[in-house]
Amino acid sequence: MNQAAPIPHGLPTERDAGPFDPPREITRLREARPVSPMLFADGHEGWLVTGYEAVRQLLADTRFSSRQDLGVLHMPYEIPDMPVITEPSPQVPGLFVAMDPPDHTRLRRKLTGAFTVKRMKMLEEHIGDIVERQLDEMARRTPTIDLVKEFALPVPSLVICELLGVPYEDRDTFQGNSAKFMAKEQSFEEKMAAYGAMTAYLAELVTRKRAEPGEDILSDLARDDDLSIEELTGIAFLLLLAGHETTANMLSLGTFALLEHPEQLAELRANPELMPDAVEELMRYLSVADIFYRYATEDLELGGETIGKGSTVVISLLAANRDPRRFDNPDTLDVHRKARGHTSFGHGIHQCLGQQLARIEMRAGFAGLLRRFPTLQLAVPADEVRLRTDMNIYGVHELPVTWTQTAQ
Repeated sequence: MNQAAPIPHGLPTERDAGPFDPPREITRLREARPVSPMLFADGHEGWLVTGYEAVRQLLADTRFSSRQDLGVLHMPYEIPDMPVITEPSPQVPGLFVAMDPPDHTRLRRKLTGAFTVKRMKMLEEHIGDIVERQLDEMARRTPTIDLVKEFALPVPSLVICELLGVPYEDRDTFQGNSAKFMAKEQSFEEKMAAYGAMTAYLAELVTRKRAEPGEDILSDLARDDDLSIEELTGIAFLLLLAGHETTANMLSLGTFALLEHPEQLAELRANPELMPDAVEELMRYLSVADIFYRYATEDLELGGETIGKGSTVVISLLAANRDPRRFDNPDTLDVHRKARGHTSFGHGIHQCLGQQLARIEMRAGFAGLLRRFPTLQLAVPADEVRLRTDMNIYGVHELPVTWTQTAQ
């Protein structure tokens, strides 16, 4: 094993190479040492994994645990007023993304029927209708508008609310609390207050559904006596948060990227059959959900390095998706690329449960937007677009756009 000193100062998170590119330091590290020792903000030494092969290998190896109750979550950046954590976090009931088998297996299995490819395909037409209604609303507005507020956030929010059985009229509450919970530099107290407000709301909702179930995913789960109210609340929190945050940011940041790559946008408009490949490429190129954590449950070998038992390991999906050993010209957006095999939905047992739903939403969203607004353009200079560098899911806070004509 190479005994070089760990990376100082924690994880480089600033996208200093451009709004769509990885931090230069991350790229340099991946080329020099795809599995690198790293010094966390609290002084703890752990590891950063940036190479595509090492990331895939790690995500497929369940000896790298997702359980935060096995290791202390050492943050790669400072959080204001964050208490010094010296003990592992307790497991949250229902939050299966932070569990290992058999607990993870038991809970995830209860959801596989809800998110089958067949069931998602059946929803495709309905999701298309939701997209069209939102585009109609946009077309009635006088440009300039904020695409995040008027399109990118409402579409996945409407879809996931309908699927889960969460009243859409409550969106301001859960969207606001989600944003506070996902902010990197929000104080610990504010994060916990936002999390508490969301879980209190969802606990009340699933309790009602257990008493009077309807025709939605949370009602289906509430009928299962094997699940406690606490587990139902944790599952609801996870599905609601993941179900609107990531897709909303992909729709808005993806539109920004296409507007900044007019030749790619023109090819996509000229050949709509490219859309499925373009969605995969945008997922790879943008990697809005980047940083994930694992804990080594024993001494492990990864990428020629020995990772000691108990080590906190940080994974950069963004770095893996831009690895030239896996993708030719990885820093180029190419809607013709066959980008299958990207890591944006994860890999292994924790691979995103809602990935087919997200794909359908993105295909319908981008296709509808390009068709209905053939002259869509930014309403401000690109360098004035507010990037979500302060959030755990990357994207844009607002995307002011305008147009001169609409189409049907």
